[in-house]
Amino acid sequence: MPKMKTNRAAAKRFKATGTGKLKRAKAYKSHILTKKSTKRKRNLRKTAITDATNVKNMKKLLPYL
Repeated sequence: MPKMKTNRAAAKRFKATGTGKLKRAKAYKSHILTKKSTKRKRNLRKTAITDATNVKNMKKLLPYL
């Protein structure tokens, strides 16, 4: 059986934690930042855990994670 390919776009966006959960960056931090509050922009910097409903699909894209 051939090796499975990792989805490179997903590999750049997701990292695994020590317990195997998936970390991701938050959206809405790239432009139109003047109307967003400092608090909101600061909270967007933090990483988030991928929602459980998406994890099954993400594991298929990242077989070796």
